Amino acid sequence: MPWANLRLPPFPQVAVRILQLARNENVQLHQLCDLVSSDPAFASELLTVANSVLYAPRYPSASIVQAVAVLGANTLQGMCVAVGVRAYLGKTMSYPAMRALWRHSLASALVAQRLARVCLIDKDTAFTAGILHDVGRMGLAVIQPAPYAALLDRHRGAAPTLLDAERALFGWDHCQTGRRLVEGWNLPEEIQSAVFQHHQPPSPDGVCNLLELVKVSCELASALGFAAFSGCETPPPDGLLARLPSSAHSLVPNGLAAFAKDLADSIHAIEAI
Repeated sequence: MPWANLRLPPFPQVAVRILQLARNENVQLHQLCDLVSSDPAFASELLTVANSVLYAPRYPSASIVQAVAVLGANTLQGMCVAVGVRAYLGKTMSYPAMRALWRHSLASALVAQRLARVCLIDKDTAFTAGILHDVGRMGLAVIQPAPYAALLDRHRGAAPTLLDAERALFGWDHCQTGRRLVEGWNLPEEIQSAVFQHHQPPSPDGVCNLLELVKVSCELASALGFAAFSGCETPPPDGLLARLPSSAHSLVPNGLAAFAKDLADSIHAIEAI
């Protein structure tokens, strides 16, 4: 299918502009607030997420100004992308396969955020890259929800094997689709790379940059029960942790089962909104 015929819907522009503005160290608080407030539905959902148990604020925010002031631009960036991804999927979330896809993206972001410290990577940047890494899947899901849901339900194999099946169905895989989505967003190159290179083999140099962190976070999220499709085959979680610095084990002090429960609780906190 030619790219022009894919009719890829645009991602929520409020989220895209927040991504761009938040990178600017000189951005003013009122600019972020005005941008979020320009879309009342988006602002309402963002405020609800900000007050959820996921962020556990000491004092609930009664306005977007308060939420932005408490959270800061970096955390706001990741939260806006999370809200944007869910809004982008829209009615396709009625398909169980699409809800699993949403959970995988959110779990990948939460894992990347948790592991970022041992890789000396900013945790908010890691969260943003984690939740955006499969944005191409979202694009394919919105274009053809029923056929893509059926593909996700029946496919069996490691995550990269789905790329050929996507190309057979659409003419494009989700990595190529993601690249087309984000190429005009003026994002940092490292985040763009996480979108269209996350299925490349691990670097022999280990997890030393954002791309490698997203790769292992994506696989670890799948191995802990949050795969992008039900037939996804993943390496054992312990083997994935071995790709990280030894200090990463200190971030899961109660074991992988407890870590998986923490992920489930966080995802449920957002889904309950």
